[in-house]
Amino acid sequence: MLQARTGALGINQPLPVDEADEQDGIPRPRRYWSIAAISFGTALLVIDGAIANVALPTIARDLDVSNGVVTNVVTVYQLVLVMVLLPFSSFGDKIGHRRLYQWGQMVFMAASAACLLANTFAVLMVLRALQALGAGMALSVSAAMLRQTYPARSLGTGMGINSVIVASSAAIAPTLGGYIVGHLAWQWVFVAAAPLAIVSLLLGRSLPDPVPQRDKPSEVVSGVWSAASMLFLIGGIQLATHDNFAMGLAIFVGGVVSMILLVRRERSRTAPVVPVDLLAKPVLGLSALAAVASFIASAALMLSLPFRLEEVFGFAPQKVGLLLLPFPLTLLVVAPLAGWMSDRIAATKLGVTGMAIAIVGLLLLAVMPTSAGETGIAWRLALAAIGFGLFFAPNSRLLIGRAPKARAAAAGGLLSTSRLVGQALGAVVLGILLAGGLGTGPAPLYVACALAVVAAACSLARFAQRDNPANA
Repeated sequence: MLQARTGALGINQPLPVDEADEQDGIPRPRRYWSIAAISFGTALLVIDGAIANVALPTIARDLDVSNGVVTNVVTVYQLVLVMVLLPFSSFGDKIGHRRLYQWGQMVFMAASAACLLANTFAVLMVLRALQALGAGMALSVSAAMLRQTYPARSLGTGMGINSVIVASSAAIAPTLGGYIVGHLAWQWVFVAAAPLAIVSLLLGRSLPDPVPQRDKPSEVVSGVWSAASMLFLIGGIQLATHDNFAMGLAIFVGGVVSMILLVRRERSRTAPVVPVDLLAKPVLGLSALAAVASFIASAALMLSLPFRLEEVFGFAPQKVGLLLLPFPLTLLVVAPLAGWMSDRIAATKLGVTGMAIAIVGLLLLAVMPTSAGETGIAWRLALAAIGFGLFFAPNSRLLIGRAPKARAAAAGGLLSTSRLVGQALGAVVLGILLAGGLGTGPAPLYVACALAVVAAACSLARFAQRDNPANA
């Protein structure tokens, strides 16, 4: 049996009874301290994932490696992160979310401190993998703790605030990284986010109390299998795009076969590591697919624009970074508003509207003349950001809020995995287009438009499932 939330602005999606009846978040003022602890933890993970980009040329020179090899500083981090999110989401249910979250922050801090001593590329790679391991432990349960922290009626607002933290941290990271590289040894780039972990740990007692599911069976085999499958899938794609197409394709196909076999195994389990039980619910499965499509689209946009602005429009590299700022700055404004609206308006209405606006912005960017100037670039980019901002928070709120309470960590891991896979595939799409001589033109933006259409279609298909209790 379902309850429905109604209002003057329209009918929102029905709420499962277990969401409507759950306790009303953490009581105030502890709730605010918990929000702060999660926000600091989120900021450190986002900053650490993006801050190294500007230091890559310096690292390559200092450690005497090629520009192609040094990009592994970023790709190894992303690869380990996407490998461990789903296994750690399951492990967090067993030992308690707060416990795993704080363990992850401590692993991250230890690896960050050790980065100060990195004097060879091999050592740096090991330490970046350890940083990603700690980040994955924390990120795998952060969305579940957000759901426990906020009242059910305000979860959308919470997801919007979290989106602001992500957007602002992503905007700060390149500037902070550039300052550090210009004034300190490059090793300090990997330590910059560690103080945020200290603050989050100091506020950690305010986080939701750990409720370990000790009777939950250990899923070591499924966890290792899931990590290996992700390694083959994402690693194979990256290898095929950048180094060896034939070997990369073979590894990717092996990953597909491995994942198919794993999914068949997971279907018989009550709390699977790969959340096939959640994906089997059309509302949640379509939300996850929409998330992947939208993140690929936004990644293709933001990764392709620097090439176009520099090589076609003739802007200097230092100017390009400033020209991209309207996107994250607009998200800072739109994300909390979209989160607040998602507590009152159906996610489908916001999602389809957002993707329609994003498509218009992407098309305007695709046909933008070289005479558009800085203002012309800024307002078109801001328009696209408004569309994506209206989509991200409501879609995330639906994916987290509609999952059964006992599977909140799995839903959070699924959301984070969707984001990371989308970003990785966005880079792959751009790499393929660049290799074909199309990456500096409007082609990446047309691909982004097509993916935005897919995300909007998923939202509409999800709307058709809203009245079926079996799909809730």
